[in-house]
Amino acid sequence: MTSITLPAELSMQGKRALVTGAASGIGRATAAVLAQLGADLVLADRDPMERTRDEVEAAGGTCQALRGDLTEDAFIALLFAADRVDAVAHCAAILDARPWTEDPDWQDRFHRVMDINVRVPLQLATAAVDHMAAHGGGHIALVGSVAGKTGGTSLTTPPDYAASKGALHTLVKWLSRNAVGRGVLVNAVAPGPVETPMTRGFNLGPTLPMGRIGRPEELAWPIAFLCTSAASYLSGAILDVNGGAFVGP
Repeated sequence: MTSITLPAELSMQGKRALVTGAASGIGRATAAVLAQLGADLVLADRDPMERTRDEVEAAGGTCQALRGDLTEDAFIALLFAADRVDAVAHCAAILDARPWTEDPDWQDRFHRVMDINVRVPLQLATAAVDHMAAHGGGHIALVGSVAGKTGGTSLTTPPDYAASKGALHTLVKWLSRNAVGRGVLVNAVAPGPVETPMTRGFNLGPTLPMGRIGRPEELAWPIAFLCTSAASYLSGAILDVNGGAFVGP
C-alpha cells in the first residue's frame, strides 16, 4: 500500500484527543480516524472499550481508556486532570425509541435525555474550554442531529431527543461566542440516521435520498476534521452530514 503524507493542517501528530462515547458507533469510528491522523487518544465511555482499543492500535495509535459516567462531575474533572488535551470529540448521547405517549415515566425520561444530551456536553465543553485556554487553545467537536433542525427524520422521532439536539445546536453557538476569544474553536456535526446501536430497529434507509443510512466512519471523518488545525477559522458551525436528507439553513 502506498503511504500518504498528511498535510500538516490535518495531522494530529503530537496532539492528544479525548473521544467520548468511544465504545461503539460514531465514537469508536472517530477514535479510529483520529488514530490514523496520529493523535494520542483518551477514550471515555461507561461500557468496555476493548474493541475500540484494538482498532486504535491497528491504526498505529495509542490510547488510554477511562470508564465512567459523564453525568458525574468527578468523572468529567478526571478527563482534564492530567496531560494536556488538544481536541475533544464528544459523541456520547442517548435516544429512547419507545413511543413517548405510551411511556408512563415520560417525564423522568425527558429529564434524563436532557441531562445527558444537553447538560453533559455543556459541562464537558466548559471544562474543556478552561483546560484548553490554559494550554494555548484547542478544538471541540460536538454531535448534534438533523432532528434538531427538522424535528426528526420520521414520525417516530421522540420529541425529547429532537428538543435535546436543537438545544445542543444552540449551545454550540453560545460556547463558540464564549470560547473563540480564548483560542478554543467549538463546532458540531448534525448527522442523519447512522448505523449505530442507537438506530437499531428503525427502517429509515429507503426513505432517504441515498436510499441508505450513514455509516459511522462517514461521520467520523468530518468530526476528525473539526479537531484539526485545518478547521482553524471555523467556529460556531454545525455541519450537515446526512446524505442530503436535509438541505437548508
